[in-house]
Amino acid sequence: MKKLKVFIVGILVLVFVVSSLLNGCTTTETSQLKVVTTTSMMAQIVEIVGGDSVEVVYILPPTQCPGHYDVKPGDIQQLADADLFLLHGWQGESFAQELIDSADNPDLSVVRIQVKGIFMTPPPQLEEDETLTGDYWMTPPVQREAVGMVADALCRIDAGNSAAYEVAAAEYSDRIEAKEAQIRLQLEQANVSGVDVICAGMLVGFVEWVGLDIAATYGRPDSLTPQVVRELVDTGREENVALIIDNLQSGQDAGAGIAEELGCQRIILSNFPGGFDNTETWEKAIDDNIERILEAIGQ
Repeated sequence: MKKLKVFIVGILVLVFVVSSLLNGCTTTETSQLKVVTTTSMMAQIVEIVGGDSVEVVYILPPTQCPGHYDVKPGDIQQLADADLFLLHGWQGESFAQELIDSADNPDLSVVRIQVKGIFMTPPPQLEEDETLTGDYWMTPPVQREAVGMVADALCRIDAGNSAAYEVAAAEYSDRIEAKEAQIRLQLEQANVSGVDVICAGMLVGFVEWVGLDIAATYGRPDSLTPQVVRELVDTGREENVALIIDNLQSGQDAGAGIAEELGCQRIILSNFPGGFDNTETWEKAIDDNIERILEAIGQ
Protein backbone atom coordinates (compact mmCIF):
# COMPACT_ATOMS: atom_id res chain seq x y z
CA MET A 1 0.00 0.00 0.00
CA LYS A 2 2.86 2.32 0.90
CA LYS A 3 4.53 1.61 -2.45
CA LEU A 4 1.25 2.43 -4.22
CA LYS A 5 1.05 5.80 -2.46
CA VAL A 6 4.64 6.62 -3.40
CA PHE A 7 3.90 5.65 -6.99
CA ILE A 8 0.79 7.87 -7.11
CA VAL A 9 2.67 10.81 -5.60
CA GLY A 10 5.43 10.32 -8.16
CA ILE A 11 2.92 10.37 -11.00
CA LEU A 12 1.31 13.56 -9.68
CA VAL A 13 4.68 15.27 -9.39
CA LEU A 14 5.55 14.23 -12.95
CA VAL A 15 2.22 15.54 -14.26
CA PHE A 16 2.78 18.84 -12.45
CA VAL A 17 6.29 19.24 -13.90
CA VAL A 18 5.19 18.40 -17.45
CA SER A 19 2.20 20.74 -17.16
CA SER A 20 4.44 23.56 -15.97
CA LEU A 21 6.84 23.03 -18.86
CA LEU A 22 4.02 22.97 -21.41
CA ASN A 23 2.45 26.10 -19.96
CA GLY A 24 5.82 27.80 -20.11
CA CYS A 25 6.20 26.90 -23.77
CA THR A 26 2.68 28.06 -24.59
CA THR A 27 3.27 31.46 -22.99
CA THR A 28 6.47 31.97 -24.96
CA GLU A 29 5.00 30.86 -28.25
CA THR A 30 1.87 33.00 -28.01
CA SER A 31 3.43 36.15 -26.60
CA GLN A 32 3.13 39.05 -29.02
CA LEU A 33 5.40 41.98 -29.68
CA LYS A 34 3.58 45.10 -28.49
CA VAL A 35 4.05 47.83 -31.10
CA VAL A 36 2.78 51.41 -30.93
CA THR A 37 2.84 53.66 -34.00
CA THR A 38 2.00 57.32 -34.44
CA THR A 39 -0.23 56.85 -37.51
CA SER A 40 -2.65 54.41 -39.09
CA MET A 41 -0.36 54.35 -42.13
CA MET A 42 2.45 52.84 -40.10
CA ALA A 43 0.12 50.57 -38.11
CA GLN A 44 -1.33 48.83 -41.15
CA ILE A 45 2.18 48.01 -42.40
CA VAL A 46 3.04 46.50 -38.99
CA GLU A 47 -0.17 44.46 -39.03
CA ILE A 48 0.59 43.02 -42.46
CA VAL A 49 4.29 42.34 -41.89
CA GLY A 50 3.97 41.25 -38.27
CA GLY A 51 0.89 39.08 -38.57
CA ASP A 52 -0.04 37.14 -35.42
CA SER A 53 3.36 37.85 -33.86
CA VAL A 54 2.53 41.49 -33.14
CA GLU A 55 -0.11 43.54 -31.40
CA VAL A 56 -0.24 47.06 -32.81
CA VAL A 57 -2.08 50.25 -31.87
CA TYR A 58 -1.77 53.75 -33.34
CA ILE A 59 -2.08 57.09 -31.60
CA LEU A 60 -3.26 59.66 -34.14
CA PRO A 61 -6.86 59.59 -35.36
CA PRO A 62 -6.61 59.09 -39.15
CA THR A 63 -8.61 62.24 -39.81
CA GLN A 64 -6.32 64.52 -37.78
CA CYS A 65 -3.22 66.48 -38.74
CA PRO A 66 -0.17 65.20 -36.78
CA GLY A 67 1.01 68.71 -36.04
CA HIS A 68 -2.13 69.53 -34.03
CA TYR A 69 -2.35 66.49 -31.77
CA ASP A 70 -2.34 66.67 -27.96
CA VAL A 71 -1.07 63.68 -25.98
CA LYS A 72 -3.68 61.84 -23.89
CA PRO A 73 -3.16 59.75 -20.73
CA GLY A 74 -4.17 56.60 -22.61
CA ASP A 75 -1.38 57.21 -25.14
CA ILE A 76 1.18 57.32 -22.34
CA GLN A 77 -0.06 54.02 -20.92
CA GLN A 78 0.10 52.38 -24.35
CA LEU A 79 3.74 53.36 -24.67
CA ALA A 80 4.53 52.35 -21.09
CA ASP A 81 3.46 48.80 -21.96
CA ALA A 82 5.05 48.66 -25.43
CA ASP A 83 8.16 46.95 -26.78
CA LEU A 84 8.53 49.11 -29.88
CA PHE A 85 7.48 52.62 -30.87
CA LEU A 86 7.51 53.38 -34.60
CA LEU A 87 7.21 56.95 -35.85
CA HIS A 88 7.84 58.74 -39.12
CA GLY A 89 10.27 61.34 -37.85
CA TRP A 90 8.17 64.24 -39.14
CA GLN A 91 8.38 67.67 -37.58
CA GLY A 92 4.64 67.37 -37.02
CA GLU A 93 5.27 64.50 -34.59
CA SER A 94 6.70 66.87 -32.01
CA PHE A 95 4.33 65.34 -29.45
CA ALA A 96 6.24 62.05 -29.66
CA GLN A 97 9.15 63.06 -27.43
CA GLU A 98 6.78 64.23 -24.70
CA LEU A 99 5.04 60.88 -25.00
CA ILE A 100 8.29 58.91 -24.75
CA ASP A 101 9.44 60.89 -21.72
CA SER A 102 6.10 60.52 -19.94
CA ALA A 103 5.90 56.78 -20.57
CA ASP A 104 9.25 56.26 -18.78
CA ASN A 105 9.69 52.79 -20.31
CA PRO A 106 13.39 51.77 -20.17
CA ASP A 107 12.68 48.67 -22.29
CA LEU A 108 11.07 50.62 -25.12
CA SER A 109 12.81 50.65 -28.52
CA VAL A 110 12.13 53.78 -30.58
CA VAL A 111 12.60 53.64 -34.36
CA ARG A 112 11.98 56.41 -36.88
CA ILE A 113 10.99 55.17 -40.34
CA GLN A 114 12.30 58.18 -42.22
CA VAL A 115 11.41 57.61 -45.85
CA LYS A 116 12.24 60.56 -48.08
CA GLY A 117 9.72 61.95 -50.54
CA ILE A 118 11.09 62.68 -53.99
CA PHE A 119 9.44 65.64 -55.69
CA MET A 120 9.72 66.50 -59.36
CA THR A 121 8.94 70.12 -58.52
CA PRO A 122 9.85 72.12 -55.40
CA PRO A 123 7.53 71.61 -52.39
CA PRO A 124 5.05 74.41 -51.66
CA GLN A 125 5.77 77.23 -49.25
CA LEU A 126 4.57 76.14 -45.83
CA GLU A 127 3.93 77.91 -42.58
CA GLU A 128 6.69 77.80 -39.98
CA ASP A 129 4.97 75.09 -37.93
CA GLU A 130 4.14 72.92 -40.91
CA THR A 131 6.08 70.20 -42.63
CA LEU A 132 5.37 67.79 -45.46
CA THR A 133 3.87 64.77 -43.73
CA GLY A 134 1.92 61.90 -45.23
CA ASP A 135 1.58 63.34 -48.69
CA TYR A 136 4.20 61.08 -50.25
CA TRP A 137 3.62 58.06 -47.95
CA MET A 138 0.47 57.34 -49.93
CA THR A 139 2.51 56.75 -53.10
CA PRO A 140 3.48 53.15 -53.96
CA PRO A 141 7.28 53.73 -54.18
CA VAL A 142 7.43 55.23 -50.68
CA GLN A 143 4.99 52.66 -49.30
CA ARG A 144 7.22 49.88 -50.63
CA GLU A 145 10.35 51.40 -49.09
CA ALA A 146 8.56 51.84 -45.76
CA VAL A 147 7.56 48.18 -45.72
CA GLY A 148 11.20 47.13 -45.92
CA MET A 149 12.19 49.52 -43.13
CA VAL A 150 9.37 48.37 -40.85
CA ALA A 151 10.34 44.74 -41.45
CA ASP A 152 13.95 45.55 -40.53
CA ALA A 153 12.79 47.18 -37.28
CA LEU A 154 10.69 44.16 -36.33
CA CYS A 155 13.51 41.75 -37.17
CA ARG A 156 15.98 43.64 -34.97
CA ILE A 157 13.78 43.53 -31.90
CA ASP A 158 12.30 40.06 -32.51
CA ALA A 159 14.96 38.01 -34.29
CA GLY A 160 13.16 34.76 -33.60
CA ASN A 161 10.39 35.69 -36.05
CA SER A 162 12.60 37.49 -38.56
CA ALA A 163 12.12 34.90 -41.31
CA ALA A 164 8.33 35.29 -41.14
CA TYR A 165 8.60 39.07 -41.14
CA GLU A 166 10.83 39.03 -44.22
CA VAL A 167 8.50 36.71 -46.13
CA ALA A 168 5.43 38.83 -45.27
CA ALA A 169 7.25 42.02 -46.26
CA ALA A 170 8.29 40.55 -49.62
CA GLU A 171 4.74 39.39 -50.34
CA TYR A 172 3.29 42.78 -49.44
CA SER A 173 5.88 44.59 -51.57
CA ASP A 174 4.77 42.46 -54.52
CA ARG A 175 1.16 43.46 -53.85
CA ILE A 176 2.14 47.13 -53.78
CA GLU A 177 3.96 46.76 -57.08
CA ALA A 178 0.91 45.10 -58.64
CA LYS A 179 -1.36 47.83 -57.27
CA GLU A 180 0.94 50.50 -58.71
CA ALA A 181 0.80 48.89 -62.16
CA GLN A 182 -2.99 48.70 -62.00
CA ILE A 183 -3.34 52.35 -60.98
CA ARG A 184 -0.82 53.53 -63.59
CA LEU A 185 -2.91 51.88 -66.28
CA GLN A 186 -6.06 53.61 -64.99
CA LEU A 187 -4.34 56.99 -64.96
CA GLU A 188 -2.88 56.58 -68.45
CA GLN A 189 -6.27 55.66 -69.86
CA ALA A 190 -7.80 58.73 -68.16
CA ASN A 191 -5.01 61.01 -69.50
CA VAL A 192 -4.74 62.83 -66.18
CA SER A 193 -1.54 64.60 -67.23
CA GLY A 194 -3.64 67.09 -69.15
CA VAL A 195 -5.66 68.16 -66.10
CA ASP A 196 -4.60 71.33 -64.24
CA VAL A 197 -5.34 71.46 -60.53
CA ILE A 198 -4.84 73.55 -57.42
CA CYS A 199 -4.25 71.41 -54.34
CA ALA A 200 -3.58 71.55 -50.61
CA GLY A 201 0.13 71.70 -49.85
CA MET A 202 0.00 68.45 -47.85
CA LEU A 203 -1.05 66.58 -50.99
CA VAL A 204 1.72 67.69 -53.33
CA GLY A 205 3.67 64.42 -53.26
CA PHE A 206 0.65 62.25 -53.99
CA VAL A 207 -0.92 64.55 -56.58
CA GLU A 208 2.41 64.84 -58.36
CA TRP A 209 2.82 61.05 -58.41
CA VAL A 210 -0.66 60.72 -59.91
CA GLY A 211 0.50 62.95 -62.78
CA LEU A 212 -1.90 65.87 -62.47
CA ASP A 213 -0.51 69.30 -63.38
CA ILE A 214 -0.26 71.42 -60.23
CA ALA A 215 -0.90 75.09 -61.02
CA ALA A 216 -0.73 76.26 -57.39
CA THR A 217 -0.94 75.06 -53.79
CA TYR A 218 -2.35 76.41 -50.53
CA GLY A 219 -1.99 75.83 -46.79
CA ARG A 220 -4.45 75.34 -43.95
CA PRO A 221 -7.72 77.32 -43.83
CA ASP A 222 -6.30 79.91 -41.41
CA SER A 223 -3.57 80.78 -43.93
CA LEU A 224 -6.04 81.63 -46.70
CA THR A 225 -6.29 85.39 -46.37
CA PRO A 226 -8.46 87.31 -48.91
CA GLN A 227 -5.31 88.27 -50.80
CA VAL A 228 -4.08 84.66 -50.98
CA VAL A 229 -7.48 83.46 -52.17
CA ARG A 230 -7.58 86.17 -54.82
CA GLU A 231 -4.15 85.17 -56.11
CA LEU A 232 -5.15 81.51 -56.22
CA VAL A 233 -8.34 82.34 -58.11
CA ASP A 234 -6.39 84.48 -60.60
CA THR A 235 -3.94 81.62 -61.14
CA GLY A 236 -6.81 79.20 -61.54
CA ARG A 237 -8.35 81.28 -64.29
CA GLU A 238 -5.05 81.83 -66.08
CA GLU A 239 -4.22 78.11 -66.01
CA ASN A 240 -7.77 76.95 -66.74
CA VAL A 241 -7.79 74.86 -63.56
CA ALA A 242 -10.41 72.11 -63.63
CA LEU A 243 -10.13 70.73 -60.12
CA ILE A 244 -9.47 71.86 -56.54
CA ILE A 245 -8.10 69.13 -54.24
CA ASP A 246 -8.51 69.50 -50.49
CA ASN A 247 -6.73 67.43 -47.84
CA LEU A 248 -8.91 65.75 -45.22
CA GLN A 249 -6.31 66.04 -42.45
CA SER A 250 -5.22 69.66 -42.93
CA GLY A 251 -8.60 71.27 -43.62
CA GLN A 252 -11.12 69.51 -45.81
CA ASP A 253 -13.01 72.67 -46.75
CA ALA A 254 -10.01 74.95 -47.28
CA GLY A 255 -10.45 75.10 -51.05
CA ALA A 256 -14.24 75.38 -51.12
CA GLY A 257 -14.24 79.13 -51.71
CA ILE A 258 -11.65 78.85 -54.47
CA ALA A 259 -13.66 76.17 -56.26
CA GLU A 260 -16.80 78.27 -55.99
CA GLU A 261 -15.08 81.32 -57.47
CA LEU A 262 -13.69 79.26 -60.34
CA GLY A 263 -16.88 77.27 -60.85
CA CYS A 264 -14.93 74.02 -60.95
CA GLN A 265 -15.01 70.60 -59.29
CA ARG A 266 -13.61 70.04 -55.80
CA ILE A 267 -12.66 66.77 -54.10
CA ILE A 268 -11.19 65.74 -50.75
CA LEU A 269 -8.36 63.21 -50.52
CA SER A 270 -6.86 61.50 -47.49
CA ASN A 271 -3.21 60.99 -46.57
CA PHE A 272 -3.93 58.14 -44.16
CA PRO A 273 -5.78 54.81 -44.16
CA GLY A 274 -9.03 55.04 -42.22
CA GLY A 275 -9.68 58.69 -43.05
CA PHE A 276 -12.84 57.69 -44.91
CA ASP A 277 -15.13 54.69 -44.41
CA ASN A 278 -13.81 51.36 -45.72
CA THR A 279 -10.27 52.66 -46.24
CA GLU A 280 -8.54 50.97 -43.30
CA THR A 281 -5.59 49.73 -45.40
CA TRP A 282 -3.23 51.56 -47.75
CA GLU A 283 -4.60 49.62 -50.72
CA LYS A 284 -8.18 50.63 -49.97
CA ALA A 285 -7.17 54.21 -49.19
CA ILE A 286 -5.25 54.76 -52.43
CA ASP A 287 -8.05 53.13 -54.43
CA ASP A 288 -10.50 55.56 -52.81
CA ASN A 289 -8.30 58.56 -53.64
CA ILE A 290 -7.88 57.47 -57.25
CA GLU A 291 -11.61 56.82 -57.63
CA ARG A 292 -12.39 60.32 -56.36
CA ILE A 293 -9.96 61.84 -58.87
CA LEU A 294 -11.26 59.86 -61.84
CA GLU A 295 -14.89 60.60 -60.99
CA ALA A 296 -14.11 64.33 -60.73
CA ILE A 297 -12.52 64.48 -64.16
CA GLY A 298 -15.32 62.45 -65.71
CA GLN A 299 -13.60 59.11 -66.10
